[in-house]
Amino acid sequence: RDSILEPLSFPELGAGSPSTPSVVQYPSDELLVCLFCSESVPPLQKDTLLRHLLLEHKLVIADIKLIANLPRYLVYWKGRFLEQPVTDFCSVIKTNSTGPVEKQEEYFLLCDVLPEDRILRERLQQKRLEDVLEQQQKERDDCDFHRLCLFCSEECTGNRACLLNHMAREHSFSIGLPDNIVYCNEFLDTLQYKLDNLQCLYCEKIFRDKSTLKDHMRKKAHRRINANNHEYDRFYVINYLELGKTWEEVQSEDDRELADVEDDDWSDWQAHPVSAVCLFCDHQSETMDQIYTHMKDSHGFDLHNLKMELNLNFYQQVKLVNFIRRQIHQSRCYGCQKKFDSRADMTDHIISEGHVMKLPETSTWDQPQYYFPTYENDALLCTLDDDEDNEPCHNEDIPVIAEDISDLKVLKQNSVLNQLLKNRGCLRKDDA
Repeated sequence: RDSILEPLSFPELGAGSPSTPSVVQYPSDELLVCLFCSESVPPLQKDTLLRHLLLEHKLVIADIKLIANLPRYLVYWKGRFLEQPVTDFCSVIKTNSTGPVEKQEEYFLLCDVLPEDRILRERLQQKRLEDVLEQQQKERDDCDFHRLCLFCSEECTGNRACLLNHMAREHSFSIGLPDNIVYCNEFLDTLQYKLDNLQCLYCEKIFRDKSTLKDHMRKKAHRRINANNHEYDRFYVINYLELGKTWEEVQSEDDRELADVEDDDWSDWQAHPVSAVCLFCDHQSETMDQIYTHMKDSHGFDLHNLKMELNLNFYQQVKLVNFIRRQIHQSRCYGCQKKFDSRADMTDHIISEGHVMKLPETSTWDQPQYYFPTYENDALLCTLDDDEDNEPCHNEDIPVIAEDISDLKVLKQNSVLNQLLKNRGCLRKDDA
């Protein structure tokens, strides 16, 4: 119940913050198969299979959102795992590595660091692109298109461009150039369903009747779709072009501009705000000083003080933050490990019992699994102090490797000092 199958994501980190890119996946009728046993589920029950892989087989698939065809991906690796041991392909992560042996567990991470996995993902993406381009060409050549306008009773026949151009011209509603769209009928069905359910296509608010909805969309200039709604991504060919890139990223890349730049002029560069989120509540701050001050003043939590008291290096800070994030997400007190029914009850407990600055034994949170972020867009992790190179390590002895003195005679004959003394004697004889 407490397992986290994929990194979590903070909602809307600041205005206009980009979301995590993902490969557009077209719905498939193929079953998702377990890599180790006979378990299989329909595509819509993907989380059920991921939970099964994690709990029953201790396997985690990294960046699963970037896999273009998950059913084919799973079938491939199921076959490979029958041929060779899983340890030949996966990274092994040992939990509770400093604790008793009976409490240690090994988890397997399958990711594209492995060249074979990376090549497989790229091939699946390439095949998906080929299928999409083939489908797009069929729609562009189709002359039997027949459909009513979304906003009036106009009947458009012939080619899909007739309807799309009509809505753009007569109703100022454009979903893009016809040649950029694929699965057009399903796209229009999706939009029609929203309108039939009295939902604005842009702000996505629900209205009481059709006339109110039409007036709203006209007066607010909401006759357009919400570009931040990733439900529409699979209807645009540009989203299938490059692995793990959104249409905004692909569109913004222009190699010609890079070739024309003769010098590095950063005068007009503007940084986006960090927008980090508090460990204990939904408060966001645009600077690290602000978020640290908020956590200290509002919750009594001083991360800087913990760092100094425990002499934490950068990687330990990362693991501590991820550990606390995970415990709070699971409504568990990170100090005493007590589980609660709600996050509010857990927060009240931490405050009333004075557990805000109480940490469990270091071995509890200083574990390899907490290298992985609990929240994939956690800006707090990007700003932790990494000053261990500038500070002396008072608690660690610097090892000194002695010379091998087992044969003193040989050492004396071959020593550098002996050679220098010989050379110096030769020079004195020459001067004489």
